[in-house]
Amino acid sequence: MFAVSLGDDGAELRPLEAWHAEEFLKHIDRGRDYIGQYVGLPDSVTDLESSRSLLRGYAEKAAADTGRLYGIWAGGELVGGVLFRTMDVAKGSAEAGCWLEPSAAGRGLVTRAVRVIIDWAVEERGIHRVEWVVSTENEPSIAVARRLGMTKEGVLREYYAYRGRRQDMEIWSVLAPEWRAARRP
Repeated sequence: MFAVSLGDDGAELRPLEAWHAEEFLKHIDRGRDYIGQYVGLPDSVTDLESSRSLLRGYAEKAAADTGRLYGIWAGGELVGGVLFRTMDVAKGSAEAGCWLEPSAAGRGLVTRAVRVIIDWAVEERGIHRVEWVVSTENEPSIAVARRLGMTKEGVLREYYAYRGRRQDMEIWSVLAPEWRAARRP
């Protein structure tokens, strides 16, 4: 099993796979309202079968090299995750995202985990552009984009219909040369 340490606090980043379906569902249940403020994950993961189905879907994306899904474990418990919702290696682009349950918020876990997956995408898969698409109301996720050194490219007005409301979405990105320059000591 592959695991990457996220720092001195014992947090780890690991692939989130179909055999984690029960643990994943429990995690979503613990953070359902908090996670669901801006992310549709709790709407699609409602029972064990839907949990397993989502995880299998990402296993298929990983096999096709079109996406990835990773869990963040802290204190031995699944508390969040990061992903490449889309990944097009031929075009050199990917869209990263995240979610976290409230017990793990404010510890920098998402920022540290996204750094790991962007490093991998840029250095191992040759991704040139990583995007971050976020509701204009999702200040914690916008703060992650800023901490990662991403550039805000614009706002897509009333772009995303979510729970009966149209939301404005911000597009942030980082290009491989910018990422490498910022990562140099």
